[in-house]
Amino acid sequence: MDENANKLVDFEYPLNERVRALLRLEFLFDQYGHHRSGTSVWCIRAAVRCLMDILSVIGHSDLKSDLLRDLSQQRLHLARLSDRTDVDQSRLHQVLEALAHTQHQLLHGSSHHPSAALMESDLLKAIFNRFAMPGGTCAFDLPAYHRWLSRPNVQVFADLDRWYSHLCVLEEAVRVYLHLLRQTGIPSEEIAESGIFIYTPRARNYHLIRVQIARELDIYPEVSATRHRFSIRFMCLGDVDARHVQTTDPVSFQLQCCSLAFS
Repeated sequence: MDENANKLVDFEYPLNERVRALLRLEFLFDQYGHHRSGTSVWCIRAAVRCLMDILSVIGHSDLKSDLLRDLSQQRLHLARLSDRTDVDQSRLHQVLEALAHTQHQLLHGSSHHPSAALMESDLLKAIFNRFAMPGGTCAFDLPAYHRWLSRPNVQVFADLDRWYSHLCVLEEAVRVYLHLLRQTGIPSEEIAESGIFIYTPRARNYHLIRVQIARELDIYPEVSATRHRFSIRFMCLGDVDARHVQTTDPVSFQLQCCSLAFS
């Protein structure tokens, strides 16, 4: 691991709705994995809540087809680099293999939308209809859910894994897409004079901005972006109960602007 990794705090800002949804899904997939590793009723409830949140994000969108198209285009672009002597061919081969595997999984996976497959469960439908209400999944609201949670863990986990299996291909595609996106763009050392930085992209339509700040600086960035430029204001965290204000000191940070080649 890069020894500098723990010295920096990473902030990511999506610049379009697609990447915004993918970052939210990645966040929820990570949460699900954490809660699924627990054995208490509260961990299981939290894992089911993550399933509900994932269903809300994917809705009825055709995210699977969009990812398949984008990853296919990226694979074609990268394949053209196979004759370049300045490219790490071993690494390129690994990336192309990962893309080919993900494409195959998306093409030959279930033809049903993940939300449709999951909503075949009456229990999940009942939970989904109640989860937006604070405390709406307590025992007196959903006695069937309460009874399911009291079953032996081996049965509960079998149901969880069966439900989540409808999302595994989507999770892999999301992670591959975001990994590729994060590898684009070269981080640059920048200075925000008086705590504000304005940048005008010269050519590319960027999809993701990554900002890295030294961990010892008690500040965080706020990004405002349009198609033609974006600005970063660095805010002092300080007392979390007080109003946060923009720092007036110069701030050194790393900036990475990411966009896949076909964009």
